[in-house]
Amino acid sequence: MSSITIAPHKRSLISLKNKIFTLYLLVLALFALFPPLYLSVSGSSALIMGIPLPIIYWLAIAIFLGIGLWVMYLAECAFGEIPEDEEIA
Repeated sequence: MSSITIAPHKRSLISLKNKIFTLYLLVLALFALFPPLYLSVSGSSALIMGIPLPIIYWLAIAIFLGIGLWVMYLAECAFGEIPEDEEIA
């Protein structure tokens, strides 16, 4: 295949990847910044492995953000958007 037929397909995949990641970040921002979600958990005295539920809430958001960034990095590596070390110079 020539690069002319691959480029539009690759561009559409990269655009789809960016839209999915944007939606993922918006959902995480909603969980982090929407007060009723946090307030429904904040009054709880439940413990999970000795950690209060409100702390678990924030840790879960941070962990999901880290996983999302890791998946985005892997996707960008797969699409060749991140240059190799030799290409940087």
